[in-house]
Amino acid sequence: MFGECHAHLIMDGENYRKAVAVHENGVREDVIRRWLEIYQRKGVSFIRDGGDALGVSERAREIAKGYGMDYRTPIFAIHKEGHYGKIVGRGFQDLKEYALLVKEVKRHGGDFIKIMLTGIVDFRTVGVLTSSPLSRGEIHEMIHIAHEEGFAVMGHVNGDETVKIAAEEGIDSVEHGNYIGEEAIEAMRQNHTIWVPTVATVKDLEGSGRYDDGVIREIYAIQSDRIKKAWDLGVTLAIGSDAGAYRVFHGEGICDEWRCFQEIIGEEKEEMKKRLQDSEEEVRKRFRTS
Repeated sequence: MFGECHAHLIMDGENYRKAVAVHENGVREDVIRRWLEIYQRKGVSFIRDGGDALGVSERAREIAKGYGMDYRTPIFAIHKEGHYGKIVGRGFQDLKEYALLVKEVKRHGGDFIKIMLTGIVDFRTVGVLTSSPLSRGEIHEMIHIAHEEGFAVMGHVNGDETVKIAAEEGIDSVEHGNYIGEEAIEAMRQNHTIWVPTVATVKDLEGSGRYDDGVIREIYAIQSDRIKKAWDLGVTLAIGSDAGAYRVFHGEGICDEWRCFQEIIGEEKEEMKKRLQDSEEEVRKRFRTS
């Protein structure tokens, strides 16, 4: 089985607010163990968490050792105030505050830095994101500061121009990467950026009743087309499902993502698996405490 290159143990795949509320008066180790046991039964031994504001992923990293798992976390994700990201982390007003948050991650022994550069997909309307992106200057400085502190950078980023900028500025991985075009794909290829498209977060919404299935199928088709183009051009693609997101369940999400890749790419299964395992190894090499 593949490792899970993008998960959030603070979430449960059903109701974000209720899942967070479980930990608001202190991290619930029994809940963490429930999720880890599911991963263990699935044969998943590597998990890269996307962070949270309550210390769940930090505690999960310690508990995971007892399950023989390699668990990596940024402790919390970092977003600019007024932009998307509060759901998984801490905010900053200016780059001085950002640098202090990076140092706080370092004090907590974080394995990498996660930054939030854009909003998420609006699943009600094709082609729309929920908030404006950060500027190139901000993205440049955020990546530079994290790299100077010895961290790899995981970036929540969607949209063609912002993904292109993030890759050109040296981000280590693009998470999600919806609505990208040829320039962004080429920028990721040239700059050896790892792309974790988390396409299960789209596919698994079909039939939920929350959104129009026609819209969901169109968004999935767009992302599928971009994944196939990136694969054919040799971009480093890794398997991560954003497990914990709505209808993307822990332990099942990674299986859903693998099924999506097989459907989208359509190559010999074992050859695909080998290439994706090599990509996972690259994730393991880069996203670790220096």
